[in-house]
Amino acid sequence: MSGHSKWATIRRKKEALDAKRGAVFTKIAKELTVAARMGGSDPEANPRLRVAMLKAKSVNMPKDNIERAIKKGAGELEGVTYEECLYECFAPGGVAIMVQVVTDKKTRTTPEIKNILTKHGGSLGNPGSVSRLFERKGIITLKSDQIGEEELIEIAAGAGAEDVSLEEDVFQILTSPEDYEAVQSALNQRGLQTIESGVKYLPQVKVNVSDQDIAQKIIRILDALEEHDDVQSVNSNFEPDPSLNLE
Repeated sequence: MSGHSKWATIRRKKEALDAKRGAVFTKIAKELTVAARMGGSDPEANPRLRVAMLKAKSVNMPKDNIERAIKKGAGELEGVTYEECLYECFAPGGVAIMVQVVTDKKTRTTPEIKNILTKHGGSLGNPGSVSRLFERKGIITLKSDQIGEEELIEIAAGAGAEDVSLEEDVFQILTSPEDYEAVQSALNQRGLQTIESGVKYLPQVKVNVSDQDIAQKIIRILDALEEHDDVQSVNSNFEPDPSLNLE
């Protein structure tokens, strides 16, 4: 959560751009559909669906889109069947990557993820080979021009957040997976719009990369993974040395 992370600054700038694209609605729609398929269409009885709906509302996803995605998952509308996958990956320089995916065809997605990795010098790891280096945390980012830092800390901490940090013009809130829903709900009640929100994999130890070529290869892998239609989130322990020119 350091405010001096070069990679965190770069990623947040990209997240801000991604939030303007329709792709964010597509990813959340998949999440809504999976949640409804697994636990039903009633958010009161389906905690996962409640969280997905909070995320959808936090990025101003149209109500019709939300309802349609839920109905697909519940079988009330025709649609594809999605399943979740978690890929544990290695990039050059000993960097570890966790990739969360929602796909309608795992036999198509797995070779595509593997191809992205091998194309840039990475590889697909075995289950457990990478996940042990990460911990699951709720991570919420939002533009800082919506609210003052002290007020945000009061709201977030009151709902159970563990930490609030400011990186340039973006706030990042860290929560436990159990408190994520309460914190996101508190932000929604105040009308705050998020850039990115979800329970993700946070690296416990980061890998410093000082070689420019290796760093560029890692960035190409991360970017290619994030651009894949089935990928929901990408988290790594990559930390480029401050001396590198990556922007």
